[in-house]
Amino acid sequence: MNSVNEVKDCLAEQQYIATDEIATVLFLADKLGKPVLAEGPAGVGKTELGKAWAAAAERELIRLQCYEGLDETKALYEWEYAKQLLYTQLLRDKLSDLLTGTQTLSQAADRLAGEEDVFFSERFLLPRPLLRAIHSDKPSLLLIDEIDRSDAEFEAFLLEVLSDFQVSVPELGTFKAKHHPLVVLTSNNTRELSEALKRRCVYIYIDYPTADAELRIVRLKVPDLNPALAKQAVELVQRLRRMDLKKQPSVSETLDWAKALLLLNAKSIDRQTLERTLTVLVKHESDVMRARRGLDRPAPSVEDDEDDGLDDLGPAIRRIPYPPRNK
Repeated sequence: MNSVNEVKDCLAEQQYIATDEIATVLFLADKLGKPVLAEGPAGVGKTELGKAWAAAAERELIRLQCYEGLDETKALYEWEYAKQLLYTQLLRDKLSDLLTGTQTLSQAADRLAGEEDVFFSERFLLPRPLLRAIHSDKPSLLLIDEIDRSDAEFEAFLLEVLSDFQVSVPELGTFKAKHHPLVVLTSNNTRELSEALKRRCVYIYIDYPTADAELRIVRLKVPDLNPALAKQAVELVQRLRRMDLKKQPSVSETLDWAKALLLLNAKSIDRQTLERTLTVLVKHESDVMRARRGLDRPAPSVEDDEDDGLDDLGPAIRRIPYPPRNK
């Protein structure tokens, strides 16, 4: 891709609405040969960015999902010793023929050494995502998802791999990348990543989208939803994010809610619809109760400057006519 606009257009073809900042970061990372580190709240499209970029660049997507306790063995490769042992047992008769004529243990060992490629070869190597990306015969994109969930030790190991794009396998030697993979690391910012990792990456923070951008996403992903209803839904979600919630609604949950409204054939977000579908957006009991308490309060007068919680929900809720909630 030869320009930022081309990157943006290619992502749009994959139904990913990228800001100018996102498109610029991807363009620079590609040209500089550096990984992209995308941080931000969960559910704002960081993983989808990696998937869309892989499709736009026509590269194989190889994903490494990080978690606590992930180590290099699980991320790089496993040596299939059981398969190797079975292979040896199957070749037992051939081994006897091979060793015929040897007089000493040393002679037998030397003769076996000449055939060790049979027993130590890639047929017994089970590649994991990192090795797959390095050893791939075609260009790939390596998506290292939720790197902040892994331990600091794994992060340190990852620095070496991302710097040289080569891996040493004791039994076989060093594998060097045939094609330099594109790399996207995502983080939900649950812990602070090392300065060393950030220094090796082109960094971008992806926040919740603006109302206009989120409405474009909803119309793109849920095209059959009534435009007026889509606008009302996005406005409500945007207002909910201004409340002091334990977990704010993500973009993916906005899309889930839009799909739910479509499935329910909702014409507008009335009291009953909102009550029944609120848990699609908020996933903690305390958040549900806070939102519902806000709905039960009367709309404040224009002169009343006191924050009673309703302003967090805004006109999208206050204009909904409904009787008092049953206690």
